[in-house]
Amino acid sequence: MLHGACTREHAMATLGAYRVRAAIRAGALVPLWPRVLVRGPRQLDPWTRAAAATLTVGAGAVLWGPTAVQLHGSAAARTAAVHVAVPYNRWSRPQHGLKIRHGRVRTDDVCQLRGLSVVILEVAIGELLCTASPGFALACADQAVAAQPSEQRACFRAAIAEFLARRTDRRGLRQATALLDLISGDVESPRESWLRLLVVAAGFPQPVVQHPVCDLDGSPVWRLDMVWPDLRIALEYDGYEAHLGRAVEDQARDEDLHRRGWVVVHARAADLRNPGRVLDELTAAFRRRGGTVGKWRAAAG
Repeated sequence: MLHGACTREHAMATLGAYRVRAAIRAGALVPLWPRVLVRGPRQLDPWTRAAAATLTVGAGAVLWGPTAVQLHGSAAARTAAVHVAVPYNRWSRPQHGLKIRHGRVRTDDVCQLRGLSVVILEVAIGELLCTASPGFALACADQAVAAQPSEQRACFRAAIAEFLARRTDRRGLRQATALLDLISGDVESPRESWLRLLVVAAGFPQPVVQHPVCDLDGSPVWRLDMVWPDLRIALEYDGYEAHLGRAVEDQARDEDLHRRGWVVVHARAADLRNPGRVLDELTAAFRRRGGTVGKWRAAAG
């Protein structure tokens, strides 16, 4: 079995029809898609589902899109559906939870990961920037860049740009180009990516990410999620787990930043769904500091 997945034919040849039927009744084997079985305890494992998808589609299948990004290590790309690219000359019946894209994939754009054919990460990210919702695509791209050694991040971004330049399907390129300028390897969570996209889409200048605040001797004192350093305005995302039980410490931190001349605006999970308060506070801070806010440019998605 490959990652806990095999064809029904292989299982029957190995175990025999009676034992296969008994295993299915007991839940030890699960028919994930027609002609493909997976080990019951592994039916939600992304590698198992990816292997099952390639067995279902057959020769020429290449894992694509969010599935490829997830297999390359991005938790932000987690999705229940498995995305597979197949050549134009192969027909595959659509299945629940199996997303099939017909198209040519260059050999140079494919790598082997643990026995599976997967598009290389820069191509997978480039496709997401064109086709996925902006927030999802940016969160995945930020994680992908963060996973690169710091000295290789510029080359990785250039590889994404090179793929976009040669992509034959020109749909989505305007979105991809705008998002490419926003990608940062220093963002610490998908929600910080969503928040950054939201404020830029609302017309604010692109913030600096993970900005250190230093003492007079240059020693770092605090690190801020997003800042506009010339205006000394900071936007902090208060994740529930990171800030649980830290109300006193957070207040002391804000007071110290205020003494250093910073205006700090806080955002929480609810503000990603209804950002009016955060945008109003940021606008007021920009006006007090003489900053400029442009027009709303696009939906954050």
